[in-house]
Formats: sequence, structure tokens, C-alpha cells
Amino acid sequence: MKALKNKKKAGDVPLLICVFLMACFGCVMIYSASYYTADVQYGDSLYFVKKQIIGVVLGTAAMVGACFLPYKKLIKFRYPLLAIAVVLLCLVFVPGVGITNYGATRWIGFGGITIQPSEIAKYAYALFAAAYFAKNAEKVKTVKGILPVLAVGVGICVLIIIEPNMSITMCVGLLMLSLVFLSGTNLKQLAVVLIPFVIAVPVMIILEPYRLKRLSAFLDPWASPKDEGYQLIQSLYALGNGGLFGTGLFNSTQKYRFLPFAESDFILSIMGEEIGFIGLLAFFFCCGFIVYRGLRIAWKCQDRFGYLLAAGFTLVYGIQVVINALVVSGAIPPTGLPLPLISSGNTSLIITMASVGVLYNVSRQD
Repeated sequence: MKALKNKKKAGDVPLLICVFLMACFGCVMIYSASYYTADVQYGDSLYFVKKQIIGVVLGTAAMVGACFLPYKKLIKFRYPLLAIAVVLLCLVFVPGVGITNYGATRWIGFGGITIQPSEIAKYAYALFAAAYFAKNAEKVKTVKGILPVLAVGVGICVLIIIEPNMSITMCVGLLMLSLVFLSGTNLKQLAVVLIPFVIAVPVMIILEPYRLKRLSAFLDPWASPKDEGYQLIQSLYALGNGGLFGTGLFNSTQKYRFLPFAESDFILSIMGEEIGFIGLLAFFFCCGFIVYRGLRIAWKCQDRFGYLLAAGFTLVYGIQVVINALVVSGAIPPTGLPLPLISSGNTSLIITMASVGVLYNVSRQD
């Protein structure tokens, strides 16, 4: 009777509503941030927002569908989904399939459809790690026991970093460390994992000249105001111009081709300019609400797999929001990373909304 009652339990509806409203708000901000650039480049001021609306529709359908898919069945798909993610990451390097923009090959194209495999890989890895730790609870007490999760995580990071994509690599790395910690491993084992990770970050920066330039621009953007420091300076101009209450929706000046990637990686800067510091506080409150509800679902779940899966999916969202905010505010070196549910880009949007549907399903079974 108790199991039957749990199956009929209402899920976390406020989470679904918040995510849907955030996605709709993203469409508004994408239109505001992109209509001038879209009109100049494509002759259609609605170019970006029309694609995003399609993404919201597909993402909503994926979210609703995931709400009714029993999350425990996902265990059976951990290897196929991980394999698909790895194959897609490899296809990025195939000539004619991989798409290169601004010196980075991070997308693949099939017909008129463009996909960013690294967005899929984050969630596929979270599913794999959650399933492994759920099925091997005793093994996490040894370094050898967590090696499979570390090996897969490092392998995915390697494929992503050579695209190159430092930001998503950081996301996967932080996700890997978080899931290892949540699995119940002891602090000594976590330190064994953490030390190589900490060493790897500066090494990856040193090995790539463009990353050194970005680091220099982060330390002193005014040393190259028309080159590497340009984007960060324009982002800070936008945030500063917004002040406490902003210039008002659609009244940004930085979107007039001053700030690169205003509709994607740096849309938070345009938001800061138009809705101000107070508006950004409200936005981050909503982000925090999503993270809180997700972690609450994980905490209340009595099933180990559900706990780790919900925590992993929530952390993917939370980590990405934090890194994006730190980048646009100049707190860490610039790196391309979309703001979940807000930035232009359907791969991230659809996958994120689908993951929230999984969270809802976990909340029904807790």
C-alpha cells in the first residue's frame, strides 16, 4: 500500500513551472539581445528567437515526457546513452560533420540540425556515474572502486578539451568530483582525485596559447581593449550601465554589436544592463530555487540511484549558472558557456528541460 501511495504522489510542480517560465523569459531576453544583430546578419530580427521558441516547445515536450518515464528505467540506458554521447563527441572531429566557429569545433551538423554533443555528454555522464555508484555502494570506499567513474569522466573531459571547450570541461570535472563526494567516498580518496584535477587546470592553460591570452585579458583587460580584453570590457560596461534598476527591457546599448555573443554566452550581461542589479538578484533567486528544489528532491529520495541522479542533474545546472555568472562579471577568465534555459541554443535548452522532467519523476517516487 505504501509503494502504491508513493507512485501516486504528486511531484514537484513548482519546479516545472519555474523552469518553464525561465525558458519563456529566455526567449524574451534573446529577442532583446539579438534582434539588431539578427537583422543585420540574416535580414530577420526574429531569427534567433524563432529558433529558441521551437526549442522551448520541444524542451517542454521532452520535460513532460520525462515526467512520466520511471527514472529507474534509465539505469538500463546508461551504457547506450554514454556510448552515443562519446560517438557524438568523436564525430565533432570528422571533416564535413564537425562545425567550426571562432576557432573551436564544438558542434556537429546533420542536414539543417546543429547539435552540441558536450551538452549531451554532461547528462549522460551523470546518469552513468549515478548508476555505477548505486550498484557498487561498497566499492566507493576504495580508490580502485571509483576508478571506472574517474576514467570515463577524464575520457569525456579529454574529448571536450581538444575541441577546445575549457568551460564544459570544467563543468564535467566539477560534476565528477561532486558525484564522487556524494557517493560516500572518504576525504582521503577525494584528495587523491582532487590533486591531479587541480594540477591539470594550469597545465591545460599553459599548453594552449589562446588560453594564456584569455588569462592575461582576465588579469588586465585594459592591456588589450581591442583584442582579448574587448569582450570582458564590453560585458562590464553593460553591467555597469544597468545600475540598480536597469535601462528597461529592449533598451540595452551593448547589444548593438558592441558585445560579442550577446544572445548566447554573454546574455547575462545584457540582462544586467536591462533589468539591473535588482533584476539579476531576482533572476538568481529563481536559479537558486531550481537548485534548491532539485537538491531537496535528491535529499528526500530513499533510493540511492534516484538520490545520485537527482543531485547530478541539479549540479549540472547549478555549476553552469555559477561559471557563466563568474565569467561575465570578470571573476574568472573568459570562456564560452551558455546560461542554462536563457542563452540561445536548443541542445542545452532541450536537454536541461528534459533533465528537469526526470527530477519531477524522482520527486514522485521519494
